[in-house]
Amino acid sequence: MSGAYDRTHGDTGNIVALEHVNVTIPDQQAATAFYVMGLGFTRDPYLMVGLDNMWVNIGRSQCHLPTGSPMRLRGTIGIVVPDLGELAQRLTRVAPLLAGTQFSFRVHADRVEATCPWGNRFRCHAPSPGFGATELALAYIEFEVPRGTAEGIARFYREALGAIAATERRGGDAVASVAAGSTQKLLFRETDASPPPYDGHHIQIYIADFSGPHRFLVERGLITEESNEHQYRFRDIVELDSGKVLFTIEHEVRSLLNPLYARPLVNRNPAQTNIDYARRHDVFRGTY
Repeated sequence: MSGAYDRTHGDTGNIVALEHVNVTIPDQQAATAFYVMGLGFTRDPYLMVGLDNMWVNIGRSQCHLPTGSPMRLRGTIGIVVPDLGELAQRLTRVAPLLAGTQFSFRVHADRVEATCPWGNRFRCHAPSPGFGATELALAYIEFEVPRGTAEGIARFYREALGAIAATERRGGDAVASVAAGSTQKLLFRETDASPPPYDGHHIQIYIADFSGPHRFLVERGLITEESNEHQYRFRDIVELDSGKVLFTIEHEVRSLLNPLYARPLVNRNPAQTNIDYARRHDVFRGTY
């Protein structure tokens, strides 16, 4: 029986979860129209409920949207939503509210691509086995990186963070694929275009071995913030032999002892309305 199963299928690596992506935005009202009314996500009812920040729940993950000059993620945010048809209808309804911004969306046979009022790109997918047993999730972030960097990026995540990471080919491009928990991924796709200047947006991950990566990053002078007992930050992904910077994206790294780890998030059913209200259907009851 020892050879009956491939136990590597149960490996997730040291990154336990991709919890949030953070971009500043200049208009909380327009953000509400796009993220809550359009995409159908849920504003966190407990934290950041003022007028200068908004945390938006997407299954077990979030987008953090503090007020400030608009930031643009250098890539695409991949989302799983329960129904692409309903998503397209919601985006159609909010379009007049976002006229004059960079908002747009396009419906494809297998996905809906949407751009926020400030240029951040979302690729929305229907649930499928490739994303695990989820109907609502922040499934991946796909960054666009220079040619020749994917292998070095994958090696960095393996050796610096203890992640499962490999280079693969997708659509003719080399892509570093990094496991960020059981089903989430960080993807780094090589492109010919030079990435725009980095503007300070960040992602947040939880890791199981918290001190080992910290020692590794300290030895190489890569830590940018010693936030608190359960959090630190770094920005540069480097070629480990030369120290050359391959890509920059701030990582907010938290331990599993951080009080926010696995905090239950409220997710509503965006199909529920006052016009055709159905009792006991306010809460999203799908899998996430």
